[in-house]
Amino acid sequence: MIREVLEELEERNLSPLAAKSRNSKGRMRPSDPCDIRTEFQRDRDRILHCKSFRRLKHKTQVFISPEGDHYRTRLTHTLEVSQIARTIARALRLNEDLTEAMSLGHDLGHTPFGHTGERLLNEISSKGFQHNKHSLRVVDVLEGNNGLNLTWEVRDGILNHTKSGKPSTLEGQVLSLSDRIAYINHDIDDAIRARIISQEDLPRDCIEILGKTHNERIDTMVKDIIYNSAGKDRVAMSPLIGEATEKLRNFMFQAVYIDSFAKAEEKKAMYVLEELFKHLIRHPDTLPKEYRAYICQYGEEQAVCDYIAGMTDRYALRVFHELFIPSSWSQI
Repeated sequence: MIREVLEELEERNLSPLAAKSRNSKGRMRPSDPCDIRTEFQRDRDRILHCKSFRRLKHKTQVFISPEGDHYRTRLTHTLEVSQIARTIARALRLNEDLTEAMSLGHDLGHTPFGHTGERLLNEISSKGFQHNKHSLRVVDVLEGNNGLNLTWEVRDGILNHTKSGKPSTLEGQVLSLSDRIAYINHDIDDAIRARIISQEDLPRDCIEILGKTHNERIDTMVKDIIYNSAGKDRVAMSPLIGEATEKLRNFMFQAVYIDSFAKAEEKKAMYVLEELFKHLIRHPDTLPKEYRAYICQYGEEQAVCDYIAGMTDRYALRVFHELFIPSSWSQI
């Protein structure tokens, strides 16, 4: 079978430190193997074809309802993360299929309006809310008839992709770093485009180390990870590049993510989601049928969180408008 040939190629060509698909710890439910694809290739395809992945194109990355077609969305962020992660994994002879699958799935649980929506749900939900944990819930429970039934390795990478996470595979470590590389650099690009910051505002010492342009900085970070991690049981930046990257990230938090005029709409977005949450808690019978089905097993609050977290920005605004804004009428 073709799958067995691909598994043999993994054994011969990948690093001894790489995760091999034939050695996967398996799925939550038994599943017959595919004749053509390896286990991690199947996971990639399941994620790529699911509804939650398609909805990412209308979810905020950083800027809420930006004017212009070139600002990143959660979907384009995901694609950039995947490209960076695959480049690093290939160079380190790690499992590129595993890296791609977890990269495509890492943000499936993100809320509308980006981290603004995440903060709101975390504040008002009694159980709290974290997008990485909800991404795992999406693939385990909410997608398909009974979840996507992904492999343990992909699920581990999705859950642990955040800065505080501790991935169990080198491929998961690649994803975590690639996520950081992608959002720091494309958020700088978008912030300059929006005239929130200028090129001259970027910390000079960081730019001298990492590069003056978007392309140069990504190239520096990616190459540093590859050369610093080759043959090692840990994927990491060198101290010099790592410190410059962290300083640049801190600058973005202060200048863009927290104190910029582009964040002025956040209070409105939080108000929209909070009112939706309160209304649905009072009227869980108005949830769509597929979410009402979760109430018996997980409770009303969880079902409401699932529904709101799955919304796109524009769908959340549409539901809010239908519930709270009077519509015009005519009498014949």
